[in-house]
Amino acid sequence: MADFFEALEDKHVEMIGKQPVFFVATAAEDARINLSPKGYDAFRVISPTQVAYLDLGGSGNETHAHLVADGRITIMFCNFQQPALILRIYGQGRAVLPQDAEWDDLVSHFKLLPGTRQIFVIDVESVQTSCGWGVPFMEYQEERQTLKKAHAQSNPDEWAAKHALRISSIDGLPTRATDRFIAGE
Repeated sequence: MADFFEALEDKHVEMIGKQPVFFVATAAEDARINLSPKGYDAFRVISPTQVAYLDLGGSGNETHAHLVADGRITIMFCNFQQPALILRIYGQGRAVLPQDAEWDDLVSHFKLLPGTRQIFVIDVESVQTSCGWGVPFMEYQEERQTLKKAHAQSNPDEWAAKHALRISSIDGLPTRATDRFIAGE
């Protein structure tokens, strides 16, 4: 059974805080649907009606392109322990890059990770919970360090040059490139 809420409640925020992985889905007209798993300590609840997450450079920039084209985004959390629960956040999202005026205030909510290229901000339109009874039990072991290590070992000039070329999605939708390399802490 699904229940809908207009904003995140304390019980939702508590559940989110315990999850080591979340999933991001976006779409744009005449483009592929993008569904990406995300890990690390990268998700923040800014308020009951706004959330955000750090985005590290990776294989593409589909979420950014879809948000420019359409704006719709869904975030999903699954509790792989007890109690069984799935939580979805539906909203409108936007990318905030290091060169944007909003960056300095927003970044204060995070510990930057190596390779951070942008922060996605989502204005919550609704929250849905459902039973999650079909989700298996799984145990968290540890984060994979590979992506953070790869970014930390990158030459900043080469990294910036590579990401400056990423100005479109795999379907040719436009994106904006970050103007700086974030080494993280």
